[in-house]
Amino acid sequence: MLSKDYIEMEDKFGAHNYHPLPVVLEKGEGVFLWDVEGKKYYDFLSAYSAVNQGHCHPKIIETLIEQSKKLTLTSRAFYNNALGPYEKYITEYFGYDKVLPMNSGAEADETALKICRRWAYDKKGIEENKAKIIVCEGNFHGRTITIISMSTDPDSYKGFGPYTPGFEVVPYNDLDALEKALEDPNVAGFLVEPIQGEAGVYVPEDGYLKKAYEMCKAKNVLFIADEVQTGIARTGKLLACDHENVKPDILILGKALSGGVLPVSAVLANDDIMLVIKPGEHGSTFGGNPVACKVAVASLEVVKEEKLAERAEKLGQLFRDELVKIDSPMIELIRGKGLLNAIVIKPTNGKEAWDVCVKMKENGLLAKPTHQHIIRFAPPLVITEDQIHEAVAIIKKSLEEV
Repeated sequence: MLSKDYIEMEDKFGAHNYHPLPVVLEKGEGVFLWDVEGKKYYDFLSAYSAVNQGHCHPKIIETLIEQSKKLTLTSRAFYNNALGPYEKYITEYFGYDKVLPMNSGAEADETALKICRRWAYDKKGIEENKAKIIVCEGNFHGRTITIISMSTDPDSYKGFGPYTPGFEVVPYNDLDALEKALEDPNVAGFLVEPIQGEAGVYVPEDGYLKKAYEMCKAKNVLFIADEVQTGIARTGKLLACDHENVKPDILILGKALSGGVLPVSAVLANDDIMLVIKPGEHGSTFGGNPVACKVAVASLEVVKEEKLAERAEKLGQLFRDELVKIDSPMIELIRGKGLLNAIVIKPTNGKEAWDVCVKMKENGLLAKPTHQHIIRFAPPLVITEDQIHEAVAIIKKSLEEV
C-alpha cells in the first residue's frame, strides 16, 4: 500500500477530527522518521514534545518489552511491584511528597483541578461549590468538557456546551489582570502553562511566573503548572518553571514522561495538598500500571544520563541564532526557549504556514502549523549541532521555494 491508500483508509473509516500533513509514517529512530515509501525526514514536532528522548530510544524500548513480558496491568485494586519504586523515584526527582499517576495529559489536568477544588473546601474553607480557578486566554489543557469550558479557542469549545462553571479567564502574561482576579476570596487556584505551546510558543515576559507565584502565595491560592508540553527538559531546564526558580504547588506532567512510548501522566504535590483525596474519590484503571511505571523511570533516567536539558538550552540557542540569519519576507517573528520554538509566518503571495510545512515535508523536514500563521519547531532533544544546521538549511530552502 502507498501513502495515498493509507490516507484514503483513514478518511473513510476514521472520525474526521484531525487534518494531518499528508505524510504516512512507519518508522522512527532518534530525530528521524521514515514514511511508507522509505523517505527519511527530520521530526521537528516530536509528537507535540512527547518524544524528547528521541524515537524508539533503546533503553526505553527495552524496558517496555521486558516489563510487558512479565505484567502489564493489575488495576489499583491490588498493589504491584513497579508502582512504589516509580512513585519514590519521580517524587524525589521533582522534589514533592506525593504523586498521583494518570495516563493522558488531559486526565492529569482534570486530576489537578479536582485536587484544587477539594483543597479549597477542605483546607481553605471556601463554601461548597463556590471555588473558582483562574486560567489564561489562549490556554490549552486538553479536550474534555471541563477543560474546553475554560478555553478561549472557538475550535475547542464551540458547539460543545453547556460548559462547566468555576473558571475565570484572564489575559496571559498580564499580572495586573491576575492581581485583580485574585481579589475574589473564592479563588482556589491559578492554572497556567509556563509557555503556551498550542497558542504558538507564546513565551511570557521574564519574571511573570515568579511574580504570579508570589501573588498566589499572598492570597493562599494554589499555583498549578501545566508542564505537559514544556516539562521534562524541553525548554532548556528540567521544568520551564525552573527558569524562574518557581516550584508549583501542583505540577502536571505527561507526554515525554514516557518518551513517547505510551500514555503516562502524573500530578505531583506535597502532602498538605495531595492528601485531600481519599480512597474511592479519584482513580484510573490504567494509571500507575507496571509498564507505565517502568517506562517512566527509564525515560526520566535518559533525561539525566544524556543531559537533555543542557542540550536543549545550548542547541535551542543555536537554532534561534541560525533562524535569525534567514532572510525571508515570510518570517515575521522568531521566538522560543530551549528546543521549543516557533516562527510566526507572514502570509506572502497567498502562501501561509501550511504551505511552508508542505514544502518542508517535500524537502525532508516535518513540522506543523498552529493557529494558521505559526509554525512550531520542537525536535527530539537528542538532536546534534550538525543536524540543527542541516535542518535550518531545509527550512531556509523551503521558505525560498514556497
